[in-house]
Amino acid sequence: MQYLDTPRLDAIPTEMFQNADPFPWINPAALIRPEGYEQLRRDMPPVEVLNPSFGMKRRHGQQAHDRYVLEYHPGVRVAQSWHDFIAELKGPAYTAWLRRLFGTSNFFLTFHWHYTPNGCSVSPHCDAARKMGSHIFYLNTEEDWDPAWGGQTVILDDGGRFDAGSAPAFEDFDREVPSVAIGNHSLLFGRKGNSWHGVHAINCPEGKLRKVFIVVVNRLTPVAFIKRWTARLRAG
Repeated sequence: MQYLDTPRLDAIPTEMFQNADPFPWINPAALIRPEGYEQLRRDMPPVEVLNPSFGMKRRHGQQAHDRYVLEYHPGVRVAQSWHDFIAELKGPAYTAWLRRLFGTSNFFLTFHWHYTPNGCSVSPHCDAARKMGSHIFYLNTEEDWDPAWGGQTVILDDGGRFDAGSAPAFEDFDREVPSVAIGNHSLLFGRKGNSWHGVHAINCPEGKLRKVFIVVVNRLTPVAFIKRWTARLRAG
């Protein structure tokens, strides 16, 4: 099965991403083919295999980003459909799309799942400088999620006022733009000095989870290259 809809990738203008306000971002629909999206949803890893990450201190005094997390590696025990999808994300069509939008080939990709329960949030932050950007695939649909419960990633405009090493609250920003975060939508954004984003506290029934799969576009610095090379040698 082919998962990515490559004509939809190709149809996104580079300028739409690079010139977005207040920093590069797009929120496209249906980058995954419908049958592939449904297969991936059916095969989502159960929450029991994710690792709880709650109450972890963040740099700069920001509120903890509470959620369940699973980092991908080739040996992780997930359905074959997810291994196949991730192989496609590592492949030429998707990586060429990222190279075009970001204007560089100097990156490598990592992947993880986040499941977020009731009451949890993602406080306003800019990603670490080691990241070039992130691509968030939303995996809830109207069958299992009411948009009124929240879960939208919000793009935050600070007017250039805040240092990335600070901890502003949502109400401190001039403007916020919520993403469409239900159904076969995704959000790609580039990491800049002002790339503030977050998720308001979720208000959903107990037992419900906001589910996303995230592609992290990491800068391929000399230090990152050495770490990756060393890890591969250790893995044999």
